Amino acid sequence: MLAYHNDPVIKADILSQLQAHHDADEIVRGHYWENGTGCAVGCTVHGKNHVEYERLFGIPRGLARLEDTIFEHLPNGDAQQWPLRFMRAIVPGADLSKVWREFHEWVPRNIALSNAGPDRAVRAAIRGTIAVFGGRIATGQGNDNARRTAHGAARYAAWRAAFGAAHSAAYRAMADKLIELLATAPAPTK
Repeated sequence: MLAYHNDPVIKADILSQLQAHHDADEIVRGHYWENGTGCAVGCTVHGKNHVEYERLFGIPRGLARLEDTIFEHLPNGDAQQWPLRFMRAIVPGADLSKVWREFHEWVPRNIALSNAGPDRAVRAAIRGTIAVFGGRIATGQGNDNARRTAHGAARYAAWRAAFGAAHSAAYRAMADKLIELLATAPAPTK
């Protein structure tokens, strides 16, 4: 799957649509798409189906879900800009297949661990996730059950930490990292 199906016109069209929603103050939290207003996903697909990102834009649905989650947790002004930032960062023809994994490897180390506080069990779960992902990267293989267990614990810790005092900073950092990964995703090799 190639971002924007390797067609710059598709990118230009969705950026135009999102800019119009932004200018009309129609990008809002709390619902996908109703009465001409919606969240990041709603204003992008005029609905709520994340799978549409694959069909319409060549963007994996997991990235649409990340866009959605980050949108709902950013401060208001940042949230209204987020759909435009997200779609602008993606280069037509880029291979986005590894972005989700890279992002979820980055979060435990850079958000969860740094915001976990002194709870030893939480910190151990985060370190376990980092080790599982590290082993999977090194060998190209991994125990899916161990990965799911460790990732679930670390994800819980990350979101718990993000809802503390560092909430806005954590989601801004996650947004910035996702933009970086999207913007630097490689073109597919032939």
